[in-house]
Amino acid sequence: SRLTWGRDGKPMADSQAILAPFLGMLLLTAFVWAYMYTRRLTYIKANNIPPQDLATPEKAATLLPEAVALPANNLRNLLELPVVFYALCLYLYVTASADGVQVAAAWAFVGLRTAHSIIHCTVNIVILRFLSYFAAALVLWFMLGRALLSAAGF
Repeated sequence: SRLTWGRDGKPMADSQAILAPFLGMLLLTAFVWAYMYTRRLTYIKANNIPPQDLATPEKAATLLPEAVALPANNLRNLLELPVVFYALCLYLYVTASADGVQVAAAWAFVGLRTAHSIIHCTVNIVILRFLSYFAAALVLWFMLGRALLSAAGF
């Protein structure tokens, strides 16, 4: 990516580079959403379940097997910590404070969240899911800490 100069006079990655992992995270969310509906609708049709029988999450939980429900659980996960990621990426973009370290960390976050989603939607091995989630969270808090330090002039 092109280099621009930050407030401190040091070269930094073009702030637009932070938008690529931002879009990557959105793409992951869209993929999990599509996977969820593919799994769910296939199961509903194959088992002749009337849609009204799934009117609430509680009813769906009693009628859908775990393998069909996991993508929905993962989609809810993608609307938790990633919201902080989206806000932080937009902040870094608007303030032109995204440097190469922030962009690399953002890609690491997306990669770890992708691993988390794959694990959650398929084998659902809890310790692997937790480790990918926790590592992604640490990356996110690292990004936030760097942004706060930069905003404070450090």
